Amino acid sequence: MPDENVQTQDGDVAAHQGLRTGLRRRHMTMIAIGGAIGAGLFVGSGSVIQTAGPAAILSYAAAGLLVLCVLRALGEMVVARPVAGSLAEYARMSMGPFAGFLVGWLYWYLYVVLVGAEAVAGAAILGQWIDLDQWVLSAGLLIVMTAVNLISVKSFGEFEFWFASIKVVAIVLFLVVGIAWVTGLWPDSEPGFHNLTAFGGFAPNGVSGIFSAIVVVMFAFGGTEIVSMAAAESKEPGREVARATNNVLWRVGIFYVASIFLVVTILPWNDAKVLTSPFVSTLDRIGIPAAGTIMQVVILTAVLSVLNSAIYVSSRMLYVLTRDGDAPASLVKLNKRGVPARAVLLGTVAAWGAVIASYISPDKVFTFLVNSIGVILAFVYVAIMFSQLRLRSRLRREDPSALTYRMWGYPYLSWLVVVAIGVVFVAMARNPDQRNQLIASTVSLLFVAALYPLRAKFGRKPPVREVEILHH
Repeated sequence: MPDENVQTQDGDVAAHQGLRTGLRRRHMTMIAIGGAIGAGLFVGSGSVIQTAGPAAILSYAAAGLLVLCVLRALGEMVVARPVAGSLAEYARMSMGPFAGFLVGWLYWYLYVVLVGAEAVAGAAILGQWIDLDQWVLSAGLLIVMTAVNLISVKSFGEFEFWFASIKVVAIVLFLVVGIAWVTGLWPDSEPGFHNLTAFGGFAPNGVSGIFSAIVVVMFAFGGTEIVSMAAAESKEPGREVARATNNVLWRVGIFYVASIFLVVTILPWNDAKVLTSPFVSTLDRIGIPAAGTIMQVVILTAVLSVLNSAIYVSSRMLYVLTRDGDAPASLVKLNKRGVPARAVLLGTVAAWGAVIASYISPDKVFTFLVNSIGVILAFVYVAIMFSQLRLRSRLRREDPSALTYRMWGYPYLSWLVVVAIGVVFVAMARNPDQRNQLIASTVSLLFVAALYPLRAKFGRKPPVREVEILHH
């Protein structure tokens, strides 16, 4: 539950900005949960375990705490100044228009490429059951999820609610079955925790393995910040973000740390099956019939959830960029249901570039596109922390009553998070397997920065009234 003394300037924030307040509390809760559980947990966790061994548990816990601090800092700003497109808007408020432009377009680019990548991933899964070309399946997924987002924000919320619910049920059932196995309550089980230390110790690759895995894990939590974007279309944006942020810790603990703990307890960490599909392999070891098919359905649900959210986030960020004068005026138009339809469609059309690249040049262009978004989220996290540091200082002078939901240990913990992310960048630069992501994402950063002079020529000129509302 959020702090009892949290008071916000919620009002009708979305109404002032043209968006509808169609998201309810259950939607906000599941959007936050859905953001924390992606396909990376079910598939990508295998590489983390191979890197850190059973100590992957510590990698997930440490990365989770780091992301939690970022969300707490973001939550402080949302409660004090709830506004649509919060990530870019807070950068603009605290560091100026160039920072808002850079964060907003980087974040839009991240989610547009993610839309294309998730459509390709979803098509690969469907291709196992449906005898159609994968580009046709990708197109089908894009059309369906785009239509969902065009209907209304409530439609997006309902789909995300049920997608996230399926993921939660799958994780809970996995935890129940796994706990029964390791405690000896499951028929023909092999209880005990010997796999945690039997193959080279708890941290077979040393402390360096744990830190290398943290680099990968930190990006697995990407999406938890989506709730701040959706908050402006809920009735009480500040309160909903405060509630969601406070609940992230136990979600991370249950859904990530506990499930990874069970995987490395039930299976030897160096088993080749762990790398390919850790959850399927664990369920096979326990003896669950059709484990592979069950997990494929769950992974498809996770992919569709990310696809749904990515279309939503890219459209709202583009709407905010237009509202703030960083994009052409034509994109600010809303349909009669309060949806930025042109922004939704432009994001989908741009995502098609990634889909086409995956079939024309999968090893070069598509790989570069995927690598180019690999570290963008870390850039955004750094911007969030700098925004919080500067905005907190300003609010303490101008409006201290707005600081009812605060970042812990200000300013020391905020600076510690910035340093920790800097260490992540250094670790990636030193790791040949991760260096390409860092380089490609830096290229994306420099490219977007170079486009800033075009803002004056092509950007929409926001009316004075809108600027006053945004910076109230």
